[in-house]
Amino acid sequence: MMGTFIMVFFGTGAMIINELHGNVITHLGVAIAWGLVVLAMIYSIGNKSGAHMNPAVTLSFLLDKRISFKKSGYYIIAQIFGAILASFVLKFMFPEAIKLGETVPVNSWQQAFVMEFILSFFLMFVIFNVATGAKEEGVIAGLVIGITVLICALVGGPISVASMNPARTIGPAIASGNYTHMWLYMVAPISGMFVSYGAWKIIK
Repeated sequence: MMGTFIMVFFGTGAMIINELHGNVITHLGVAIAWGLVVLAMIYSIGNKSGAHMNPAVTLSFLLDKRISFKKSGYYIIAQIFGAILASFVLKFMFPEAIKLGETVPVNSWQQAFVMEFILSFFLMFVIFNVATGAKEEGVIAGLVIGITVLICALVGGPISVASMNPARTIGPAIASGNYTHMWLYMVAPISGMFVSYGAWKIIK
């Protein structure tokens, strides 16, 4: 819960501040913020909880039997709660913000769906190859996953806002009341990561 709260607070917070202050952070800066906060959380809590901040990642680890069904349920509830809490804190701090970092398709929903699928596939493929068990820890894992998130946010941001994470989508959506194509950001990341699991198993 703490990891997801911090990730959403600083990730969507960078987007809000960039909106309110004339693109002061820039798109590149927002992508860097997402990558670095994920990296920081992996180093901070990776050895305690595996730094699970994404329900789609947790479900992928459940698919690979690296985490129990019961624990995955607790993790997903905590992730969603942390994201919602962070979004409402940001809404309280920045009531003038039109957007709260919510994820909606920039152009067509079809384009956004394909982008989210590919980004999620890429992210989970990297995680499966650098994580040990259900944990995301160690110098290499934290750095590589953080860089992967940065790349995904940089490329996918202008197309789908680069969610790759149902909890990260749910929090801002509830706080802003904008549920446009919310289903897309549930289905595409989970399906992308599940297909990534299959590809990883074949290669392994």
